[in-house]
Amino acid sequence: MSISRVFRDDLLAGQVAVVTGGGTGIGVATARELARLGARVTIASRKAAVVERAAAGLSDELGRAVHADVCDIRDREGVSAFVARTLAREGRIDLLVNNGGGQFFAPAEAITPNGWDAVIATNLTGTWNLTRAVADAWMLANGGSVINITMLTRRTFVGMAHSVSARAGVEAMTRTLAVEWASRGIRLNCIAPGFVASSGLRRYPQGLGLVEKMQSLVPMKRLATTEEIAWWVAFLASPAGAYVTGQTLTVDGGKELWGDYWPIPDPPDMRPFEIPVEPWEDDR
Repeated sequence: MSISRVFRDDLLAGQVAVVTGGGTGIGVATARELARLGARVTIASRKAAVVERAAAGLSDELGRAVHADVCDIRDREGVSAFVARTLAREGRIDLLVNNGGGQFFAPAEAITPNGWDAVIATNLTGTWNLTRAVADAWMLANGGSVINITMLTRRTFVGMAHSVSARAGVEAMTRTLAVEWASRGIRLNCIAPGFVASSGLRRYPQGLGLVEKMQSLVPMKRLATTEEIAWWVAFLASPAGAYVTGQTLTVDGGKELWGDYWPIPDPPDMRPFEIPVEPWEDDR
């Protein structure tokens, strides 16, 4: 469908959005929704083949250009060059969605120093790099909105000590910058998804049965869709979010609230979830 199921199609007309990690999963869904609402969208990833294929697929699907660019968010010089290219083409950046990141599932004692450093560099420092580059080049003088995609951090995320630490850091950074930059017209917020039916689930190791159990661990007995996360990005980017800053919005079907002392039985008709595959992707 080329129009939004929630918002009017010109809601973000005239705005320019940048979405990192835009080649797959939540990033693709976010780029699709923002473009549907009239924004001019650039998606970025460090993998050229992935992001270029996604941009071509989205452009064909939506009937409007979605631009692709290659950016390793850990590389500060590369980030600055990416922001400069985007500004040269678009003239402005109104919305930055820091969705780029990466991690691997491992118990804490199995995380090597290099593994820890790589995840922190990507998820925390990479978010800082993009945020500062866009702020310095545009938003500190002109205002804008930054939305950081994090994860559930308030309880535990067993097997993800490196990533949950980095994402909690992003949330703290977001609260701090929201105060420092409020007078500059910049709003910063986080969206913390719970379990999402996206390609990211393929990173969980086979054989542990974690993916198969996820629906049972959510009070609503289903996983989020990538589109449901994208809708909240659009909300925060829209005039409806104009007075919201420094917040972390949890979108998790009640997952973080639930303790196992209050049983919620699985419905008898609970269907297995499916990880969506974009038309331009291989079904694997």
